Amino acid sequence: MNIKSSKELVDEANESINVMSPEQVKKAYDKGEVTLVDVRDIRELWKEGTIKDSIHIPRGMLEFWLDPQSSYYREKKIGDSKNLVLFCALGFRSALATKSLKEMGFKNVANANGGFDSLKKVGLPIIEKEKK
Repeated sequence: MNIKSSKELVDEANESINVMSPEQVKKAYDKGEVTLVDVRDIRELWKEGTIKDSIHIPRGMLEFWLDPQSSYYREKKIGDSKNLVLFCALGFRSALATKSLKEMGFKNVANANGGFDSLKKVGLPIIEKEKK
């Protein structure tokens, strides 16, 4: 069986979506122009924290939580945000997630190149995520 590798899928996704550098994300974040969406698993947030004011939507639930016709829809999850920037640990899962949202019809959605690791390095504020 000949299947595409995950790297090929991520590379193809990044070719078809808006990818922002960590510096571009920080600039937009500092100006309040974007809503950051953390698509990592909750255990990653508990272990490493997350970016202050980001919204956590696990990758596996993203399309369902943001689809008004889904029984899992969460109306207030992203509110009226017009510019979404998705991130995961390194930018791979968020690339696929960004492509999926674009295919759903979201217009202003981007992937943070390098993910959480790169966003930490450019100085975005990190907060702890407490277990509930």
